[in-house]
Amino acid sequence: MQVKDTNKNKRSIGWLALVCLVLQLAVAPNLALGNGRINFALIFSAVVALTIGGRTGVACGFLSGLVFDLSTTGPVGLMALLLTISSFQMGMECRNRLAGEVGPSMMLFAIHAVLVSLFYHVAMLIVGQASSIFDVIVQRTLPTLLLTVIAFIPFAIIYSRGEGTGLGGRQRGSHSKKGQKYNIGNI
Repeated sequence: MQVKDTNKNKRSIGWLALVCLVLQLAVAPNLALGNGRINFALIFSAVVALTIGGRTGVACGFLSGLVFDLSTTGPVGLMALLLTISSFQMGMECRNRLAGEVGPSMMLFAIHAVLVSLFYHVAMLIVGQASSIFDVIVQRTLPTLLLTVIAFIPFAIIYSRGEGTGLGGRQRGSHSKKGQKYNIGNI
């Protein structure tokens, strides 16, 4: 029997959002490779989509994209659209994918990071904020992909163990008690 604790999910999402927001505003602008920067909004939306999924994942993807758009000079709504679509696709198959399958989850995240970064930077070329297709692919998309995937690794490790802020996974201290033959709490 699974118990759905929505308050725990809300608190967990809140803490994760706060951490990613601080990292997006304080660390990402100062850590660059070429013209690429870490996209912590993508990391946040991916963690929520891969652990909770569903409507919550899509809503978090939209809100994190909107915060990203408001904190950059790009068109407002573009990253919100891309992260909404990405979160929907990542969270639609199964819940808590990150806890069970770290390798495939990392590959799925990397594929989404490529697509989100490429579409975002191509749009920057269309609106005139990038100079050429070389600038878009080599100097923006590839460095953004590399930095974002590397930054996602600690989040994937923490949330794959279920020891993060409580999103999905098993809970600490859920071992069976002495003398108890079956523990139905972990089913």
